[in-house]
Amino acid sequence: MNLAYIPSPSTGVIHLGPIPLRGYAFCIIIGVFVAVWLGNKRWIARGGKPGTVADIAVWAVPFGLVGGRLYHVITDYQLYFGEGRNWVDAFKIWEGGLGIWGAIALGAVGAWIGCRLRGIPLPAWADALAPGIALAQACGRWGNWFNQELYGRATDLPWALEISDGPNRVAGTYHPTFLYESLWCLGVAALVIWADRRFKLGHGRAFALYVAAYCAGRGWIEYMRVDEAHHILGLRLNVWTAIVVFVLAVVYFVLSAKLRPGREEVVEPDRGPAASDPAAKEADAAAGAKDSEPKAGVDAGAETGAETGAETEAKTEAKTEAEAGAEGGSAAESRDAEEPKAAKKL
Repeated sequence: MNLAYIPSPSTGVIHLGPIPLRGYAFCIIIGVFVAVWLGNKRWIARGGKPGTVADIAVWAVPFGLVGGRLYHVITDYQLYFGEGRNWVDAFKIWEGGLGIWGAIALGAVGAWIGCRLRGIPLPAWADALAPGIALAQACGRWGNWFNQELYGRATDLPWALEISDGPNRVAGTYHPTFLYESLWCLGVAALVIWADRRFKLGHGRAFALYVAAYCAGRGWIEYMRVDEAHHILGLRLNVWTAIVVFVLAVVYFVLSAKLRPGREEVVEPDRGPAASDPAAKEADAAAGAKDSEPKAGVDAGAETGAETGAETEAKTEAKTEAEAGAEGGSAAESRDAEEPKAAKKL
């Protein structure tokens, strides 16, 4: 008999009148908020704008939830389809069942759409969010505790998890693999934050480090689980998935470091008011009109000055000609006056 163990909740749902409050859902929601909060701080520190992470998360989170559920239903289809099964249960996400592989894959599609709309590079956004995703997983794993699922082999260790009798489970004490993975994800988040500060990771390498580190832990944790799963060559399907994804993440990390060393200098270029704020666009146009008024005045003054200068030059020339004419006339009179005198002398 174990003298120490981790008790499981007697129920995973509390009813507030007709409204059910489910522990599994709360853990997922808390994880999302933590990821967005930390991602926003990291994004601003890298030169991004406040709120951008949340705007893109509006696309990434729904896609991720759908992808996570699809992966779970496809890989564990025997739980929902076949004799004695009700396919409607595949939509009961509150009962548990989200595959992180599908969540990250389809969530990346949603994030790509959001990044395209904002004109920012997806790898930079993924780097900012990477440790936050690990923290979100650490929070979300406690949802398995509420549902008494995803535990490991039987054990009598002091930190064993007590499981009560129920559908598809036998009462006893087991390895709390949900707790192991939660703690591992905390370590992954700390590793990514440290490495990013130490080596200035960029172009998706912080995200690749998160993926590789998570897969390394998920492999041995998955090996301890006893819930029903498909096996390939003696290993659970998720173990093979972790191995393949780990290799891909490491390859990306190495190639990215060689092809695109360093970190992005600009992660979110300023697209100007015309692209996002009509009111700002109108204000900018009005400011431009005001700026053009003095210019018009200067131009008009320049033209007036030019005209005045031309008139002055014309008057000066006329005066000069008149004076020249007057001098010529005086000279002629003088000659006329001297000619009679000369005639008299003769």
